Amino acid sequence: CCCRALVARPAGGLRTLRGVATGPEMHFGFQTVTEEERREKIYQVFESVAKKYDVMNDSMTLGIHRVWKDILIHKMNPSPGTLLLDVAGGTGDIAFRFINYIRSVRERQLQRKLRHHQNLSWQEIFESYQKDKFNSLGDSQVVVCDINREMLKVGKQKAEHLGYAEGLSWVLGNAEELPFDDDMFDVYTIAFGIRNVTRIDLALQEAYRVLKPGGRFLCLEFSHVSNPLLSRLYDLYSFQFIPVLGEVIAGDWKSYQYLVESIRRFPPQEELKAMIEDAGFFRVDYENLNFGIVAIHSGFKL
Repeated sequence: CCCRALVARPAGGLRTLRGVATGPEMHFGFQTVTEEERREKIYQVFESVAKKYDVMNDSMTLGIHRVWKDILIHKMNPSPGTLLLDVAGGTGDIAFRFINYIRSVRERQLQRKLRHHQNLSWQEIFESYQKDKFNSLGDSQVVVCDINREMLKVGKQKAEHLGYAEGLSWVLGNAEELPFDDDMFDVYTIAFGIRNVTRIDLALQEAYRVLKPGGRFLCLEFSHVSNPLLSRLYDLYSFQFIPVLGEVIAGDWKSYQYLVESIRRFPPQEELKAMIEDAGFFRVDYENLNFGIVAIHSGFKL
């Protein structure tokens, strides 16, 4: 991994949060479980769905999850040199989009530069392009951090298949105790991952810790639909259709039943906004997409 050495925290540098391991009772979907049981059950869910994760995302959202992730990257608007940490991003969807975005920015920059130098020879233009090809990300890097080995494995296979290698690292790690130093990253993203974190407050504190001053937190997550009629239709679709889809496509009713229940248990937009502010972030706001089926929350570390 090209930047594992750059980002990994020194051995023994992890803060231990083991004291909260068994902890109070919590929700796993609509069940009540201990904190440790919830952590274990969620791990099993994602181990179970990893191989079919992309197919199921397409089926469950009719492909719209791709548009939501594109919107997240455009909202981020990263520039060459940006160091991104994508948490719970095992299958690489955000990482690959980030790399594509940076490459297209670099390409536009190069074209602008060459247009301003009309008198360059063919040889000079060729050399400029060759040089840019070797540094198409302009020192940008993305670190994908996921707690689940199976999800990381799927992501790495996808990266290999799609030809992504430069500027990309894969790290096994827990959102609640990230294996990175303080003040490291320009941007922290978590897409459809925060509702599966056992302690959201700890994950938000960790996001704040690893971001540089001026760094940005971005969270894309299923949220709460305010329109009563749409909300009823959405419930009907979620509870009647998605678990059946999970059974048909992935042979796994229970995991998809949990995913639906976890969406309903997740804090609504204003509540999550308050939690992000409690973690220390400033200028926290959110944007509802598709009437609040999902929301993008954003905040800055000052």
